[in-house]
Amino acid sequence: MDPFQWTCPFCDRDQVVVEQNADHFARLLNVGESRYGNVGFEITAIRCANSDCNEVALTLDYGSTRFRHQIQDYEVFGSVQAWRLRPESASKVQPDFIPAVLLEDYDEACLIRDKSPKASATLARRCLQGMIRDFCGIAKGRLIDEIKELNKRLNEGTAPRGVEPESVEAIDAVRDIGNIGAHMEKDINLIVDVDPGEAQALIELIEMLFDEWYVARHKREQRLAAVKSIAAQKKAAIATGRAQIAENSAPTTDDDAPVVEV
Repeated sequence: MDPFQWTCPFCDRDQVVVEQNADHFARLLNVGESRYGNVGFEITAIRCANSDCNEVALTLDYGSTRFRHQIQDYEVFGSVQAWRLRPESASKVQPDFIPAVLLEDYDEACLIRDKSPKASATLARRCLQGMIRDFCGIAKGRLIDEIKELNKRLNEGTAPRGVEPESVEAIDAVRDIGNIGAHMEKDINLIVDVDPGEAQALIELIEMLFDEWYVARHKREQRLAAVKSIAAQKKAAIATGRAQIAENSAPTTDDDAPVVEV
């Protein structure tokens, strides 16, 4: 197996996969020639090289299968269906300072994206609305009205720090995505008939806003806290130095004068 780039789905760490932490197994299923020809399955296992993670990701691919004589092994060359065995969801690792209720909707939307795109899109729309309400402090009942209000505040310069025009444009663009856009003015819990691509567009929007809103705000707060801490330490050090100088330069009194014996 030649080395290749890979991102761990458990810890989101980029790395190079080598033979020592990856395995591959393929088998022909002896069921006769199907509509896809000779079929079989292929299992791939990759262990994360990050010692803090060290998880094993598993995928299974089913489809047209042939024997590769040069390496004496089978391969699936025409995939019919693929499964993520570990982890099941394609959700990306998100920091725990993002509200749990938003992460729950996001994780479940990713988990069922392929099995039920319309349910996935419903959860993603609810997550998007929850983000606008939590981060932007806008609650108007309907997602479409909340997006309009966010756009208005951005134009007025009263939107929360971190909300950029591009973010609002991306949110607003959701209204042009097939059935999702057609139902934006209705109840957020309405089940919308969408395809996996439309559901994935919503999921990617949520991931972008997680990063641009919550992660960016957290990093900014950490940087500001670090600067304030350094300033406080410097201030304390200066105060201590001044106190020592004042103590050393203070005039001596009679009581402090040395006693001379006669």
